[in-house]
Amino acid sequence: MNADLDMEMYFKKDYMQFTGSFKERGARYTLKKLTSEQRRKGVIAASAGNHAQALAYHGGLLDIPVTVVMPIVAPIMKVENCKKYGANVIIHGADIGESRLHALKIVAKKGMMYINGYDHPNILAGQGTMGLEILDQVPDVDAIVVPVGGGGLIAGIALAVKTMKPEVLIIGVEPEMCPSFTSAMKHGQPIHTPTFPSLADGLTVPTAGVNALATGGHLIDKMVTVSEAWISIAILRLIELEKAVVEGAGATGLAAVLAGLLPELKGKKVVLPLCGGNIDTTLLGRCLDRGLAADGRLITFNVVVSDRPGGIAELTRIISNVGVSIKDIVHERAWVRTNTFAVGVRILAETRNRKHSKELFKLLREAYDDVQILGYYDSPEDYVAGNLQSSKFESVEDENPFEGNMNIQYNQDLDQDLDLEDIPEVDSEISQEDLSNSIDDLKITTKLAEKTSKISSRLN
Repeated sequence: MNADLDMEMYFKKDYMQFTGSFKERGARYTLKKLTSEQRRKGVIAASAGNHAQALAYHGGLLDIPVTVVMPIVAPIMKVENCKKYGANVIIHGADIGESRLHALKIVAKKGMMYINGYDHPNILAGQGTMGLEILDQVPDVDAIVVPVGGGGLIAGIALAVKTMKPEVLIIGVEPEMCPSFTSAMKHGQPIHTPTFPSLADGLTVPTAGVNALATGGHLIDKMVTVSEAWISIAILRLIELEKAVVEGAGATGLAAVLAGLLPELKGKKVVLPLCGGNIDTTLLGRCLDRGLAADGRLITFNVVVSDRPGGIAELTRIISNVGVSIKDIVHERAWVRTNTFAVGVRILAETRNRKHSKELFKLLREAYDDVQILGYYDSPEDYVAGNLQSSKFESVEDENPFEGNMNIQYNQDLDQDLDLEDIPEVDSEISQEDLSNSIDDLKITTKLAEKTSKISSRLN
């Protein structure tokens, strides 16, 4: 990704913490600072999952009773993990704000200590250790792009980093569905911000933290918001290129970079905290599908073909000849108006990229009179807005599907016409001496393996 984005990126992989997020930093530090009386009574918190898991896990290790109040939108996996770690789990509230109010009512009745996952001073101090680690691991870092929910992580990082290296840029990223910290910075104080369901559910905090804003607000150089489409693409890129399974909240920093929201970072050394990896498997599947769709690689279209034997076979042959993979196919006969001997075929397919999709569309238009593009987006922004912009499909006439060697390799109809002399040969000539040496090495290796196996059998 560095070459494509023209910057030197480093990922801080806090999703590899035991409970899957950076929240362990603040949770452990805060629990260790409790008085003996507070440890006896226990603690309570409101969390969508990561803070709850961190408290539950470290509370169990330190023998401190933990109660967590989670909103109804909290991922199932996170709820179950909290129970497994020994916490008392209460599901209450449509969002984290309502969960927090319910937790405070319990505090008033039972006298437990409430630990705010993004605003308690000790939480901020614990999260700041990430900033110190970043400076230790990437001493010449130019910028750190931090996902922002309630503001605890960015406040801790900003204070730690700016104290040590004031010239480092601190940039915050929020989902468009809940820009609460951006609103707080504009108004000079936390204000309630309407929240909507987001792939970055861990960042949908309706009211930013007071301490977080006071601590880090003046140290943050820039705040941006990112769309759901770019978050899904970021999750997809991390899985495909980094082999990293990261939740939406943890991928927002990369999403902002991919979306081109931070052009000032071109050519610079940038650290992106991947701060959480606790994503439901069902949600992960949706994210991948949406990422492919926003990337122009998952398309759906309808073609009217002959209902005679071989009609659909011919359609699928055209699709396979250009190397496109069919993910789903549905036949519709009742809604076809052309004639009785025709059938509508709706197909969901996966392509390599947008150009590959357009190449397929051109072939279909050449072969059939009735082709409807139902799902293809020319950019992630079009995906967000739901704009198919069918007028852009006219540009497919300029495509040449079988130019080059990629698509032609799949074409069953052209295999017999390929001239093998035109295919460049790999220089694979091996001298007789090298071949003899390779065979001798192989024999020695085989004998050693046999001896090792016999010795192992005797020992067992």
